[in-house]
Amino acid sequence: MDAPAYPLFLSLRDSICLVAGFGGVGRRKVAGLLACAPAAVHVFDLREPDDDEGRALLRHDVVRFHARACTEDDLRPCRLVFAATGSRAENARIAALCARLGLLCNCVDAPEEGTFIVPAVARTERLAAALSTGGASPALARRWRGELEAWLAPRARMSRLMGELRPLVLALGMDTGQNTAIFRTLAASSLQDCLERGDLAGCRALLEQTLPPALHDRITELLDAVA
Repeated sequence: MDAPAYPLFLSLRDSICLVAGFGGVGRRKVAGLLACAPAAVHVFDLREPDDDEGRALLRHDVVRFHARACTEDDLRPCRLVFAATGSRAENARIAALCARLGLLCNCVDAPEEGTFIVPAVARTERLAAALSTGGASPALARRWRGELEAWLAPRARMSRLMGELRPLVLALGMDTGQNTAIFRTLAASSLQDCLERGDLAGCRALLEQTLPPALHDRITELLDAVA
């Protein structure tokens, strides 16, 4: 792409998505969408799949298969579109329609014709890390995904603890600066290392040093949640 892409994580809950093309790339796109709780994923391909993998994806409740090319009317209600057919001309046609309708579109064989690219994503529990090469080398980004997953794994418990702690801190009604100071102090502490080692005594000591006294009786609950 000729300009830096703006990174974001997009909620697709209850959204309508469309995937044109149900080959290997299209199937990966469908599988990724299904993990994000869309209202519907419309899949367009000229032929129905004749293999178990393809049929299994199409059995999901939110997937709708159409044995034809998509039209402008098919695109209108969609929030996200993937042009992933094996035809350069067809992908270009879909990308142009999406541009006219103001829809987010990923054109798999010509990223510059679409409005977004898909990074390699590593997920573990509540954490997600995305890595993109700007469309220049998706294969390289996917290879690095394994390194991202290894980096994320030990941080999952810290993320879960912070997620459990946040509503407790906000419920105290302190000002934003005080709340921010608590979380920054914990993030900069050795709490994550203690969690990785299973050092609950060290975790408790750090939490008692940092949290307001009103939350000290909730520390056992917090540690139980990430045990």
